[in-house]
Amino acid sequence: MVNPGYKHFKGEDWVDPTPPPAHLPTVDEVGCTGAPLKSASFFIGSMCKEYNEDFMLCKNETRDPEHCLLEGRKVTRCAIDALQKIQSKCLSEFRTHWQCLDSKNQELGRCRQQEKVLNQCLFAAFGWKKDVPGSPANKPQIHERKPLTS
Repeated sequence: MVNPGYKHFKGEDWVDPTPPPAHLPTVDEVGCTGAPLKSASFFIGSMCKEYNEDFMLCKNETRDPEHCLLEGRKVTRCAIDALQKIQSKCLSEFRTHWQCLDSKNQELGRCRQQEKVLNQCLFAAFGWKKDVPGSPANKPQIHERKPLTS
């Protein structure tokens, strides 16, 4: 069953018809397209870091895809939780940002104004922090930099 809270992300619902193994608990699909996931990706990454690391460590143990299904379900549940939290407090800002990404070939640099508004909302609502992986420690994050003026 697709999570009904995400129906507005796409025109129709899609669920993978392959049934999960009977011995594992079921988990809803995340239920959104690439643009909303990209918009929320840094916050999902931060909020779900431990689950993601467990999943990646598990995947490195064996080439058997069924071996890590439990860890994968934890990652999915965490991503759904993060998206629900984002939508609960910053739905309008979130929608504006991911729609910008959707219309601008998902290029983050072309949607910085909308990203700034979304970040401010999430920082204020949850006290979240946004750290871009690989950014130099002694310089401001890309979203904290002031625009260049000519």
